[in-house]
This record gives sequence, structure tokens and C-alpha cells, in this order.
Amino acid sequence: MFDLSAWLPLYRGAVLSLFGSRVRFIGLQGSRARGEESAHSDIDVVLITDTLTPGDLLRYRDALDALPHRELICGFVSDRKTLSGWTRAELFQFYYDTVPLFGRLEDIIPVPNADDARLAVQNGACGVYHACCHNLLHARSADVLPQLYKSAVFTLQALHFCRTGQYLRTRAELQKALTGNDARVLETAARLRACAPGDWEACSALLLEWSSGLIAGF
Repeated sequence: MFDLSAWLPLYRGAVLSLFGSRVRFIGLQGSRARGEESAHSDIDVVLITDTLTPGDLLRYRDALDALPHRELICGFVSDRKTLSGWTRAELFQFYYDTVPLFGRLEDIIPVPNADDARLAVQNGACGVYHACCHNLLHARSADVLPQLYKSAVFTLQALHFCRTGQYLRTRAELQKALTGNDARVLETAARLRACAPGDWEACSALLLEWSSGLIAGF
């Protein structure tokens, strides 16, 4: 059985051995950071260094290959300058979904605010709407829906932050706070994540109605 608390020190040791003082930040994202993981969930690790070359990435890849559970490892890697220039809408989710393990994100990027959250809502809703239309018209794939609903959940977190100034990390916290179509979208996301069957066209219709409403009226 995978033990995250035993694995993370191995990862941190490998990264610090490889990059030394160039390491500015190590973090954890995703379902394992939220305590919502399954046995096969990815290990979404974040690594930020002072500088990062293509050669560094190859050496980092080799270091990851030497770690146990390599098949689960994924995540974000960047140098400090690149991350600091990232789009503010994406940095909102990045900042609030990341659990720090080494260093501080606040030393690299400003703490995202309500304006950044609003951009995240707008970008998220537009992306969901476009992808949902494409899938309904062309791809016609039920397998696409879980990813679209996952994106919608991130948008719901940003939306709640805009309304309240509070970021709710877990789905359980968010479920208690939502009503109407917001709550229906989150409930459908949970059902799809659990691989429960459903009418994919009805699920698409809900997502289209919800995202369209956000784009037009938020």
C-alpha cells in the first residue's frame, strides 16, 4: 500500500540532492493534497527552481525514475522567473490548491486576490462551455465529461472565493456551501468521478447551462 508520508521525504531528498540551493519551492497538489485520493491517484508534486534548463529536466526525469511508484508521479515544474510571469487566472488555482512542503510560494508570486479569482471564473467557464459544445456536437464522448466537470469544480472554487473571499479546498466543504445549479454541477462531478452511470447528454446540458450563465452574467 502506498504511504505518502514515507514517500515525500524520498522525493524531497532526491530533489535537494539534484538541485541543491537552486530549489526554491516544493509542494503537493491534487487529490492527495486534499485528502481525496484513491489508491491509484497521481502524486502531483510541484518543483520550482531558480533556473531550469532542458538538461535539468532530463536529470530530474532520471531522478524520478529512481523513485518508487514512478508510474504515479506527475506535477508541475518551472523556474522562478517563468512562474512569476504566469497568467494570473491560472495562478489563482495553482496557489490555493498547493500544499507547501519546502519554501514559500509567497516569495515567488503575489498572493492571488479577488480580481485573479474573477479571471479564473471567466476563463474556466469559457473553456468548459467551448469544450462541452465541441464534445456534444462532434466527439460525442461520455469519457470526456469527467474532465470537463473536474474543470468546472475548479471554477466553482474560484466562484465561491469571489463571493465570499474564502477558498474551500475540499469537495465536501464546497458541497455544503453551494446551492442551485452550482450544487448540481458539483454533485454530478462527484458521480462521474465515482464512475457512476448517467445520461451524458443530460450531463452536458447541465454543464452548458451553468457555464453559459456564468459567462453572460458573472
